Amino acid sequence: MATSISIHGDAQRLTIYIGESDHWRGKPLYMAILETLRNLGLAGATVVRGVAGYGAHSRIHTFAIERLSEDLPLRIEVVDQADKIALAVEHIAPMVSEGMITLENVQVARYAHRYLNPLPADKLVSEVMTREVVALSPDMTVVQAWELMLKHVLKALPVINDRREVVGMLTDEDLLCCTQSRPALAGSMGGEILEQALQALRTSNIKVAEVMVHPVLTANEAESLGAAAARMAKHSLKRLPVINNAGKLVGVLSRLDVLRQVLDKKPPTSPSSLPLQAVQTVGEVMHSLVPTVKPEDSLADIVDTFLETGSRRVIVVDEQMRPLGLISDSDVVARVAPQERKGVLSALRQLGRPPQSQATAQSLMSPGVLTANPQTPLVEAARQMMEKQRKWLVVVDENNKTVGLVDRQILLKAITSSL
Repeated sequence: MATSISIHGDAQRLTIYIGESDHWRGKPLYMAILETLRNLGLAGATVVRGVAGYGAHSRIHTFAIERLSEDLPLRIEVVDQADKIALAVEHIAPMVSEGMITLENVQVARYAHRYLNPLPADKLVSEVMTREVVALSPDMTVVQAWELMLKHVLKALPVINDRREVVGMLTDEDLLCCTQSRPALAGSMGGEILEQALQALRTSNIKVAEVMVHPVLTANEAESLGAAAARMAKHSLKRLPVINNAGKLVGVLSRLDVLRQVLDKKPPTSPSSLPLQAVQTVGEVMHSLVPTVKPEDSLADIVDTFLETGSRRVIVVDEQMRPLGLISDSDVVARVAPQERKGVLSALRQLGRPPQSQATAQSLMSPGVLTANPQTPLVEAARQMMEKQRKWLVVVDENNKTVGLVDRQILLKAITSSL
């Protein structure tokens, strides 16, 4: 039975009032109800034993040393999504021949299970962050920022003032307005063309302060990793500048820094005994809409797929949707003929059609992709992606047909979903 990996927001509480001596098919009724709830995939249930009470026959039951064996009242509570609760009531109502069942609407602020949350959330940001930080000054020119991004192979840099206070963040996307390209793409164009682009930029007086994003979300080095990672996931951020209590930049927390922390997570000793809700697999969180092209597709087809999906990577698949390779936007720029590169860059910026080219997806792709089946645990998927240094993992079924896609943002959201 399909189950969700977390509960948040609107839900219902099911409460069942029975007696301790009630039975169902030869076993205590409360145990039979718990087994039914578990088999139906409910998030969890709690049985509370009363110290005193009376039921439909007005008989008073009390908890006393001399009366331990008598019929004490029991209360079973379950909180889950409304459709799950409705299913539970359908199965449990016939089992309660004497007692009461109630329903209430509730708001779930947090639902957590130790196997739902592989992240060591209690670690401090300072224990995990990258300490060696390349930073920009707001007075730097955009060409200086461009050169630093190229030199350090980075796509985003914090901007700090002379007191090392974070005043902004500059990404390669922010440079599009004044450089007509992103450093990550331009770096694929080759020495001569790249130098021409840089030379044109050197005549610009645009400063970093004019194009940077501000204000900026930050993390404090003394806060918990769980809080910082949840903030990154909520705002779809790849990195957070880290400051100390004095407000000065001391590091950067990236998705990679966070995901590395789950790699040492040991699997449960008895996976089969876990609550159904505690199963986290790539199939539960994957994107089912995958940007794909066929091996024979043209350069124009590939560029169109980039633009239509808003993605920077596409998967090359055969007629049976089996993955063959991957193409990134920088692959296209680097691997087309030199005279076609400027035209490709313009097309990727939606400034016209790509040039006529003999290039096909087969000739532009990087062969081989990282794959996993839908039942692969998220921690294992993270481990494979980190070890292989891949940003994407293609989810395939038993016939190796592409059925989904997982990236680092999806993993980050999944491992912080119960924080």
